[in-house]
Amino acid sequence: MVFAPGEKPGAEQDEVKLQNASKQIVQTAILRAVQQVSQESQQKEKRTNSTSLQLERGKLTKKHEKK
Repeated sequence: MVFAPGEKPGAEQDEVKLQNASKQIVQTAILRAVQQVSQESQQKEKRTNSTSLQLERGKLTKKHEKK
C-alpha cells in the first residue's frame, strides 16, 4: 500500500470505521422510524375500531328505543 505524504497508515482503517458507524446510525434511525410508524398505525386502528364499536352500540341502542 502506498501512502501520500503526511497520510497515516491507519487513516484507511479509520475511514472504514467511520463508514461502518455511519451505516449503523442510519440503520438504527430507519428501524426506529419504521417502528414508530407501525406503532402509530396500530394506535390509529385501535381508535378506529373503538369508534366503530361505539357507533354500532349507539345504533343498537337507538333501534331498541324506537320499539
